[in-house]
Amino acid sequence: MKRSSEGLRNVVALGFVSFFTDISSEMCFSVLPTFIIGLPKATRAFLGFIEGLAEGVSYSFRAVSGVFSDKFRRRKVIVLIGYALSNVVKPFFSVAQTAVDALVIRVGDRVGKAVRTSPRDALLSESVSEKKIGTAFGLHRTLDQTGAILGPVLASSLMLFLGFTVRDIFWLSFIPGFVALVILLAFVKERIGKPAGKVTVLGGIRSVLKGRFPLLLLVVSLFSIGAFDFSFVLLRAGEAGVSEAFVPLVYAMINVAHTIVAIPAGFLSDKIGKERVLIIGYGTFLASALLLSVRFGGVVYAFSVAFVYGAYFGITETVQRALIPGYVSSKLRGTAYGIYYLTVGASFLLANVAIGYLWDAFGSSVPFIYSAVASTLAIVGLAAFSRAKT
Repeated sequence: MKRSSEGLRNVVALGFVSFFTDISSEMCFSVLPTFIIGLPKATRAFLGFIEGLAEGVSYSFRAVSGVFSDKFRRRKVIVLIGYALSNVVKPFFSVAQTAVDALVIRVGDRVGKAVRTSPRDALLSESVSEKKIGTAFGLHRTLDQTGAILGPVLASSLMLFLGFTVRDIFWLSFIPGFVALVILLAFVKERIGKPAGKVTVLGGIRSVLKGRFPLLLLVVSLFSIGAFDFSFVLLRAGEAGVSEAFVPLVYAMINVAHTIVAIPAGFLSDKIGKERVLIIGYGTFLASALLLSVRFGGVVYAFSVAFVYGAYFGITETVQRALIPGYVSSKLRGTAYGIYYLTVGASFLLANVAIGYLWDAFGSSVPFIYSAVASTLAIVGLAAFSRAKT
């Protein structure tokens, strides 16, 4: 019972670390797409490249941090380094003068996220029993996304009511980021023991890539190759008539939906199966892509699409990560999460470059039709994968 309560406290503490980090991050990211587009010679295609490259680099580094956390059997220190790096670099958006400047800072922030994510997810999964992993990830996502709601709302409020500029928002983001680091240092506890031997970056990968795990990665990559970043939802909102000061509130709506569905999705996945709930998540993304492909306008349309997109994100981000421990050894979860994120990142890079290019070349409908086709194929693949398991 004591171990169970300690594990729950760890999940909650990690959740509040993410809560304050997301206030910091989403203050920045809710205004970043329009900020970048306003920089000299920036295009939607280059915005897609920035987001795709940043996430691709992030996911690539997650593979390394996951392997090292397995070998050292020390997750917390790696998680701390990652959070610290992200919180230091984000304020430098305030002095960016070109899209290339923004690219460098964005990549730096995502490297920090990369360093922390795989060991953090492994630490989360080790803090609770196997039967409660979905619920634990759902609780973590809810706290995470509550911060992601407050961040955009705070950014919009500071601009609307106190006269702060977008560049001021970037500087102010350091304050909640610092609070997150204090909580991590004071309240998060290590959950694994002694080092597992000599550290090699490729150690354990061969063991992880056995059984059905590679098939799961194939389905995930098929979906991810069409999964566009939230930036394009915000750009579409601007195209639909939402003013710059209110765009952060559209982003907040994405995070509201994410927060609402995270715990129910995790709980449901523990009850009826994670694969089944993930199919629902992919289907929700398909709905958002189809809505975005239609040339409607207006504030109601923009917020409605944001809600559907946020619901997809909440389901998929919770369940897809909670699915990993069921296909790998408990001793290699950091490595497995690293490989998973590497796969998703490579696909995400291709997806967002493609979306940005298609938008610039053919308008806003074509890229979302492409995403709808990719997600449909992924749903079919995941359904076949799930049936084969049973």
